[in-house]
Amino acid sequence: METHNSTYRPVAAESAVVRATFIRKTYMHLALAVALFAGIEYVLLQIPIVVETMLATISGFSWILVIFAFMFVTNFAESLAARATSKATQYAAFGLFVLAEALIFLPIIFIGIATTGSVELIAQAGTLTLFLFTGITAVVFITGEDFSMLRSILSIGGMLAIGLIVGGWAFGFTLGLWFSILMVGLAAGAILYQTSQIMYHYHTEQYVAASLGLFGAIMLMFWYILRIMSSD
Repeated sequence: METHNSTYRPVAAESAVVRATFIRKTYMHLALAVALFAGIEYVLLQIPIVVETMLATISGFSWILVIFAFMFVTNFAESLAARATSKATQYAAFGLFVLAEALIFLPIIFIGIATTGSVELIAQAGTLTLFLFTGITAVVFITGEDFSMLRSILSIGGMLAIGLIVGGWAFGFTLGLWFSILMVGLAAGAILYQTSQIMYHYHTEQYVAASLGLFGAIMLMFWYILRIMSSD
């Protein structure tokens, strides 16, 4: 796997103009990822065999396999985007990550639309996610704090969440509303962490990887907000 040269400096060590350019590129790619996700989701919803296949995976052991496959693809894509020197490779990882998100979201979005008869619920969940994301991002930019210390907490929280999901399948208990609320909190922490990484720790050629890290955190929040709203 290709890796960046060690002479690259973190964005925090660059001039204000360079930092601003990096941040702008990162958030432009984040917006592109969201738009691409929406476009792919729309196309997938028009293909019955894909919808039926994904719907068949949302119960039992199949869903556990989907989650672990998704985690593998996510880690692979983020690592590839962060390490690759080739822009073509970075964008291939970008597309792979967005496609994986679109596939795993397909069942919950399909059910949300089928239940309500419109995309209103999806739009409301998306709006709330955007509102929370904007507020959390503002905290980092206004305070200037580096939230790198959250990495260990997020790692432990993620492992506990996976353990509970697997345990729920194995022992037949349901993860209710409070689990979804806690996962929204975990996603908020991930947004704090990723935003501070963008401000201080990525280097200037890693804007694709930076946008993917932030996109993943936003989609985690969107998923559980959508679950909370669907349970009403």
